[in-house]
Amino acid sequence: MATLAAHENAEFRPTHWSQRLPADALDHIPGEAGLPIVGNTFRMLADPHGFAQEMVAKYGKVYKGRAFGGWQVALIGAEANELLLFDRDKIFSSEQGWGPILDKLFPRGLMLIDFDHHRADRRALSIAFKPGPMRHYSGSLNAGIAREIAKWADREMRFYPAIKQLTLDLAADSFIGIPWGPEADKINTAFVDMVQASVAPIRAPLPFTQMKKGVDGRKYLVDYFTRETHRRRAEGGGQDMFSQFATATHEDGSLLPVDEVVDHMIFLMMAAHDTITSSATSLIYLLAKNPDWQNKLRQEVISVTGGVDASGKPRPLSYDDLGKLELTEMAFKEALRMIPPVPSMPRRALKSFEYGGYRIPAGTSVGINIHMVHHMEEYWPEPEKFDPMRFTPEQVKARHKYAWVPFGGGAHMCLGLHFAYMQVKILMAQLLPQYSIEIAEGYDPKWQPWPIPKPKDGLKVAFRRL
Repeated sequence: MATLAAHENAEFRPTHWSQRLPADALDHIPGEAGLPIVGNTFRMLADPHGFAQEMVAKYGKVYKGRAFGGWQVALIGAEANELLLFDRDKIFSSEQGWGPILDKLFPRGLMLIDFDHHRADRRALSIAFKPGPMRHYSGSLNAGIAREIAKWADREMRFYPAIKQLTLDLAADSFIGIPWGPEADKINTAFVDMVQASVAPIRAPLPFTQMKKGVDGRKYLVDYFTRETHRRRAEGGGQDMFSQFATATHEDGSLLPVDEVVDHMIFLMMAAHDTITSSATSLIYLLAKNPDWQNKLRQEVISVTGGVDASGKPRPLSYDDLGKLELTEMAFKEALRMIPPVPSMPRRALKSFEYGGYRIPAGTSVGINIHMVHHMEEYWPEPEKFDPMRFTPEQVKARHKYAWVPFGGGAHMCLGLHFAYMQVKILMAQLLPQYSIEIAEGYDPKWQPWPIPKPKDGLKVAFRRL
């Protein structure tokens, strides 16, 4: 077995996430192993935020824990976020960090490739988020959102499943350019099974396990998007996101391989579908809980769009007016702070490094805790208070740049973040001029905190016509 000295050797480079450190490599890092075989896996799944708080209280802002079959070292704080995300020295592998969680389900998506390969594919795919395509998406979003939320008038409903279905329908239009009809339920089930499998305690696709459901869901989507990629190329593409991906080229003019287009599409559909669903739900809940802020955003929307037309229908939010919804954007950022859709982020150290007084060897699985940093009083006074004014230019400038990282940062900053802002702003522009968003007095839904936060009861909310 290799020694710790070998792992600290500058020539050592782990080439796959399955390569393990020797048992004594992290003896100098404080922490705990948890139960035999499963480690801390079930404690982390049951209450990840409470577990992290307990570990920091015991061991400080650098600690180790064993879960999902291996050791991880947690690095807590805005400085740790900057170290991993900005990664100026190319120490950390996103591919090997996410590998144990996502490799069977979302291999070769943008989050699972590194450095030059990542840069080349990101550049090719970024064409789908240029102003021309984005302007096209905005028209589809306005029409699709308006059509669906007209059905929400004076209804008590569970918001999470409703916005999840709407987001899927919008993705069919904006991302793929087709009405999905009967296939929508199959697609939705496949994505849900894949996301849930990503944190399943049993990591092998054994019969009747969540991982088997996830692997089967991936197979279904690979078949679907492979057929569609060939069709889009034969037909010459289109303005939807998938057509942009299917016809994207590298700097030398070569098309991306079909299997890479498929992997990128599956990953970005998952990321957009589930993270936007989660963050829109968070914002709706927080606005219902804070009616004063709900009214401020309503007045801002009306001042920009003109509110409702003569028939009582909200006017669309034009692409050119997106930047004018400043308070709306600040409120969305605060919702992302309080309930970040990606609560933590793993990496793998390809080189030894020092942080917090500890030398951490190459090959160590490391991670940052976005949710915890978003709730640390040293960055956020009264962190449990909903206060969008934290995101005025003056407040942002005074705060550590990496204290708020719901979209990640550095080279792996979320490629679709502007699409997320656009979709949520259009949702607010359609909702607020015609409805009051209300929840029962004292209502405090419990949230499933991981892998992507969602209210366990679906969020009981009512949309009352103004």
